Amino acid sequence: MLVRIGLDSVDKLFSSIPEPNRLKKLLNLPAAKSEPELLAYFEEKSQKNNYNQYLSFLGGGAYDHFIPAVVDYLSSRGEFLSPYTPYQPEISQGTLQVIFEFQTLICQLTGLEIANASLYDGATGAAEAVLMAHRAKEKNRLLVASTVNPQYRQVIYTYGKNLGLEIIELPCDQQGRVEPKGLEAALNQETAVLLCQSPNYFGVIEDIKSLAEAVHQKGAMLAVVISEPLSLALLETPGKLGADIVTGEGQSFGLPLSYGGPYLGFMACRKEFVRQLPGRIVGQTVDVDGRRGFVLTLSTREQHIRREKATSNICTNEGHCALRATIYLETLGRKGLKELAWFNAQKAAYAREQLTTTPGVKSKFSGEVFNEFVLEFPQSFEDINQKLKARGILGGIGLKDFPGLDNCALVTVTEKHSQEKIDLYARTLKEVLR
Repeated sequence: MLVRIGLDSVDKLFSSIPEPNRLKKLLNLPAAKSEPELLAYFEEKSQKNNYNQYLSFLGGGAYDHFIPAVVDYLSSRGEFLSPYTPYQPEISQGTLQVIFEFQTLICQLTGLEIANASLYDGATGAAEAVLMAHRAKEKNRLLVASTVNPQYRQVIYTYGKNLGLEIIELPCDQQGRVEPKGLEAALNQETAVLLCQSPNYFGVIEDIKSLAEAVHQKGAMLAVVISEPLSLALLETPGKLGADIVTGEGQSFGLPLSYGGPYLGFMACRKEFVRQLPGRIVGQTVDVDGRRGFVLTLSTREQHIRREKATSNICTNEGHCALRATIYLETLGRKGLKELAWFNAQKAAYAREQLTTTPGVKSKFSGEVFNEFVLEFPQSFEDINQKLKARGILGGIGLKDFPGLDNCALVTVTEKHSQEKIDLYARTLKEVLR
């Protein structure tokens, strides 16, 4: 290769790199392994992240739901695995139709008129929602509930860091909801949006209707984040309650738990804000022969229009994840999804009832919940959880980083938690607290 390009040494190949900056020693890496040794090494490492070896009550934005086999089978077909971005509609009708159906399903779940072709994940969806309101209202004051997933809030701060935005966090009350007095004090005519999460990070269902009325009186928008979208099958749609933007995480719909993703962001809004919607939209039309067809209708992103007119720098959509969600939702159907949501709510209510029979353990918040709730323990939850883990149970997510929640934990229950598993957690908790 060196002869071909007219060089006589590897050093000359890197001559453009200043001498002081060149690496003159071997990399600090272990010795090379054979293929069998390498596979065995990674197999051993993978056991450290083996979720299935524990009875887990973790949630907080990533949920362990049953995935029907048909989701894996259909989504793994070559027709779906091989297509890229559907720029050429004449050869991408299958992909475009799936995205169109995904958008339709999101509109039905959120109660809003327009949905995009998906976003990266729930965190970036939350950030895009506040930026969308900032553009639509041309105001820099953003209110964010402190009950929004802390990881989502970090992404919002990152996105808004260099845009001159004023981001104000609102406290929660004893119910675990946005505190009305705090909201009233923070709202003014310069406010662009209030972003809340429902069910929020503490599992509590927010009073979206009251929040919407309050912010609309000041000319602001309401954006609602949904990190557990299964709740939408049981609760009134945020759009009907007054939300202007609904965004969130679609992982619950047919996507397995994964350390960092890929997951699935979704976003819907009222029709009047469609020109501010990030990403792209697939629309339905007819061809020259009058047959139904699908095309990219709106693509207000940097690849398609001038940068200053772009709504986002999103360069793609989570197409394969959106496909899995579409197959999942259409497999369960309206009735099946509602039944599944009801199982989650019932099992969570039973778990909270059983766990709070342990002396010293009580519910922290009084607000209604879906499938997550916060418990307060008589001592450090980190210490308790270590004892639970030694017995094969992950008892929840510790909340010591939240003010006033030092001994609290977020506990999540899904349809995969049988009564026996919940009872086992309750018995084990009593034992470790003796």
